[in-house]
Amino acid sequence: MRRSRAALSAVAVTAVASIVLAGCSQQSNQNSGQTAAAATGFPETADAPDVPGKPGGVFRLGVVEPTAIDPYNAQESEGILVTKQLFTGLVQVEPDGTVIPGVAEKWDSNSDCTQWTFTLKPGTTFSNGEVVDAAAFKRGWERTAAKASASDVAYHLDEVQGYAQMQDGSAQALSGVDATDPNVLKVALAKPDCEFEIRGAHPALSPVPTVAGPASNTTYNDLPIGNGPFKMDGPWQHDKGIRLVRNDTYGAGPKANLDAVEITITPADQGAQAEYNGFQNGQFDWARMPTPVLAQARAQYDPQGEWLNKKTAGINYLLVSVTQKPLDTADARKAISEAIDRNAIAQGVFQNSQVPATALVPASFKGAYQEGVCTACKYDVADAKRLAESSGLVPGTAVNFQFNTGGGHEEWTAAVKQQLETNLGLKVTYSGVPFRDLLKNEQAPGATGLYRAAWSADYPTAGNFLGPLLSTAAIGAASPQDVAQGDNRGRYSNPQFDSLLAQASSTKDDAKRNDLYKQAEKIAIGDDLALIPLWARQQSRLVNTAKFDNIKFDFFENPTLATITTK
Repeated sequence: MRRSRAALSAVAVTAVASIVLAGCSQQSNQNSGQTAAAATGFPETADAPDVPGKPGGVFRLGVVEPTAIDPYNAQESEGILVTKQLFTGLVQVEPDGTVIPGVAEKWDSNSDCTQWTFTLKPGTTFSNGEVVDAAAFKRGWERTAAKASASDVAYHLDEVQGYAQMQDGSAQALSGVDATDPNVLKVALAKPDCEFEIRGAHPALSPVPTVAGPASNTTYNDLPIGNGPFKMDGPWQHDKGIRLVRNDTYGAGPKANLDAVEITITPADQGAQAEYNGFQNGQFDWARMPTPVLAQARAQYDPQGEWLNKKTAGINYLLVSVTQKPLDTADARKAISEAIDRNAIAQGVFQNSQVPATALVPASFKGAYQEGVCTACKYDVADAKRLAESSGLVPGTAVNFQFNTGGGHEEWTAAVKQQLETNLGLKVTYSGVPFRDLLKNEQAPGATGLYRAAWSADYPTAGNFLGPLLSTAAIGAASPQDVAQGDNRGRYSNPQFDSLLAQASSTKDDAKRNDLYKQAEKIAIGDDLALIPLWARQQSRLVNTAKFDNIKFDFFENPTLATITTK
């Protein structure tokens, strides 16, 4: 689950929001063709070519407190950053999305993709010297899937035979995992999945040593022993920091060059500002920035080669409770979407650092991307009013709109609220709550209205967006009265959509599979607008290139720590 608490750079309270609000108010009777030109975002920074560099050095950065760094529950960008340095799974993902070997040197499946065989590289070990074998993967997977673990990311194993029984407590092992041969991991799936191998890149499918114990082992939770390019240098100091050092016994790939990585825990409500300040005063070598300073920071640091910008595999959107009034019809949801002037917000609040989205599947998935599949992502007040009237979304209708505090979402959500009230006459009940509360509120059986949301890829496939966010199985609730345990918290359900996803999973040909994904997205986003895309995800960072070389964004929006060298 790559839900982000800070999907957009943190925004200080500035006059910029009032500017966009005023502009939206003045333009409330105009359509998108009469507003400012569409935002295009900052130009993407080309990756610098790899250059020879020296080993050694300490790389420093800041993150807000992770939920977990133990692979059984690592979930958001902060936790994923640490866990991927400590653990290497069956496969790895290059910055461009290419899947390469991890601990598995090769893999294949049977004809219907229900049986998978992974041949492991011989001789790799955990940092404590214990061998990484098939049993280590089985141990790690069952630790994640156990009911008592209450893992938020266990669903990455939901296709494996025996998973459902482990989740309901009737079994203690995954019947579909065979680790009889130490060098070969055999996996039987409950349903076909011709892309199952890429799930092996997620930390939830990491191997663990025997000392890990159950997920309730707090000692291991804070001091995980892994098989990655780095290892812990003492336990996680909660709300203070995490220190990693190079794992000189790493055997699944090239060894890291850095001596150490020092991670400072920053205040959750000031993370980007703290990182920016730290970069300016020499405390950090990699940093986010508050949105109001992006243009200034780019002007200052880009000429020095210390600015990175990348369009990443993610989406910022509005989660919609589609089974509850007043947004239980496609027309009502389309009215909401067409009443939002994405360009004005992208320009006025985000200073052109964000690009309006017209699809759920990101453009980085070239084979599956279809620009404009969200036909209601245009700004068209007249049509929005027509759709609102036809769906009973009359002026004065109350609509809940909630966002998480401390993530930089105050200004743009305030702009959306203003637009919905001005353009449709709605009564928007607007509130900010802590991130954990936002997630709980989305899951509640009586959840209604709109919720700020974002999603970044766990692994490189369009199915990682369509399946978790929109499939019936991903609701994770047996009835409307149950809490939605999955990531489809809007509770969208369409049998035709589900059938297309199932067909895609059982299709080996990439082009044919992508075509099925496109058909599925056309139904869920083009026809039903089950959630409302807002901005394609784009990330900017400051990097200390005066001291370090070979620094890039990885596929998961974090620095490629294992490749960094000193000058």
